[in-house]
Amino acid sequence: MVCESYGQVSSLALDPIEKKPLNRFYPGSNILSVGSFGCNLRCPFCQNHEISMVKPDMSDDCYLSPATLTSIAVNYKEKGNIGVAFTYNEPLVGWEYVFDTAKLVKEAGMKNILVTNGTAEPDILEKLLPYIDAMNIDLKGFREEYYKKLGGSLGSVKEFIKRAAAGCHVELTTLVIPGENDSISEMEEEAEWIASIDKEIPLHVSRFFPRFQMQDRNATAVERVYSLAKTARKHLKYVYTGNC
Repeated sequence: MVCESYGQVSSLALDPIEKKPLNRFYPGSNILSVGSFGCNLRCPFCQNHEISMVKPDMSDDCYLSPATLTSIAVNYKEKGNIGVAFTYNEPLVGWEYVFDTAKLVKEAGMKNILVTNGTAEPDILEKLLPYIDAMNIDLKGFREEYYKKLGGSLGSVKEFIKRAAAGCHVELTTLVIPGENDSISEMEEEAEWIASIDKEIPLHVSRFFPRFQMQDRNATAVERVYSLAKTARKHLKYVYTGNC
């Protein structure tokens, strides 16, 4: 098997770390964010579908070796950069590039961040964890049937989150889709489960805007986002609202 996306970079930007979002990991710093193409889920509301859902021959990208990307990250230290964030598309579909680059970034004394949907085999996570300092993991909902609609497994993501939280700093994000995962009872269950791992795991409750194949839906009501965040705060120490 050959990873067609290895080193093929579609997006590169110096972002505030809060944009990942990570609110409790080196707040106020910047992070060099890199993305390729492809994803292992098929979310109809994808916010980055222009790169996550395209085929290799349709992607507008260029090759950056792990050494070159690491060098760019080091050069941006003077602008507040603390390392590299693998983000924008699903980085674990090209985990080999993440692995090779993260080792070099770590050797350069900088940080590695993974922004992921948490859909990966446990052995891949074990290989990456020694080099990853922080993750933001999408917890897309708390119903197995909802995950099946997206092409994933809630059970697998839960196991990924538990192992990741034992190995590095973890924050979670739930994008609230009207009529899909926006019930108070579901958020109650989700927050209770997160708290059973660690009450200090931050949760970002984020507002949906019509995108990709869900442009027939209205944006999530701000009041609903705030209500769900209030519910989560009954169980978790750090709950943030996004896109409001």
